[in-house]
Amino acid sequence: MKIHTLEGYIQHIYLVEHGSELLLLDGCCRADVDVVCHFIQQLQKPLSALKLIVVTHMHPDHAGGAHKLRKLTGAKIATANAPSQWYRGIDGVMMHLSDMALALWVAGRKRKAKRNLWYPRRLAPDFFLADGDKLPYFEQWQAIHTPGHTDRDISLLHQPSGRMYVADLTVKVKGQFVAPFPVFYPRLYRLSLAKVKALQPHSLILAHQGEVPASDIDFDALIANAPKQPMTHWRSVKKKTKRALGLGR
Repeated sequence: MKIHTLEGYIQHIYLVEHGSELLLLDGCCRADVDVVCHFIQQLQKPLSALKLIVVTHMHPDHAGGAHKLRKLTGAKIATANAPSQWYRGIDGVMMHLSDMALALWVAGRKRKAKRNLWYPRRLAPDFFLADGDKLPYFEQWQAIHTPGHTDRDISLLHQPSGRMYVADLTVKVKGQFVAPFPVFYPRLYRLSLAKVKALQPHSLILAHQGEVPASDIDFDALIANAPKQPMTHWRSVKKKTKRALGLGR
């Protein structure tokens, strides 16, 4: 088993090589589709070697390329068995647009040119993963539900090696591991941190910081400093609006 790390538009792309078959640990950005396909060809494999695309949650840098990659390669899509769609209703439409705008802002901070990040706000997966399920076609990998960032986050544990892809469970800011933005469900987020700690992985593979030894992460400090109230786009907008109107801090 070999994990290839590719530079994505605003995140790392992790393509796992198991013999003749490939597993994509997350659905990446729409802007990353050509990067993934080109790398598969560099491995001297057909695009059909990509068997499974996991979508850990619905943000643009994790789900944006999934449908297009499935169309190009024939791969299947797997995601958490969360109820309904993440971007549902009018609020979902607005949040989908704001998440793509936030992704473009992050790209600008990275001095990346603007790209088309549009992707369907409704995911049509082939497989729904319950907590603890083995991945289809790749039974060495186990899906672990780690909600908090959204309601449907999953992490992926390679059981033989103890390497664990945790997507956006934590990010590194000014040398410190902290909670991501947003955190919609603070209580679930803290429980997810405790769950990952209890699993005692050898290393954590982060969507935005690469792979780090699990011993580098102070889970107790992360849990202690995790938000107690939701940190979301909508709460931020309301807070700024109140401040602008002089209605409170």
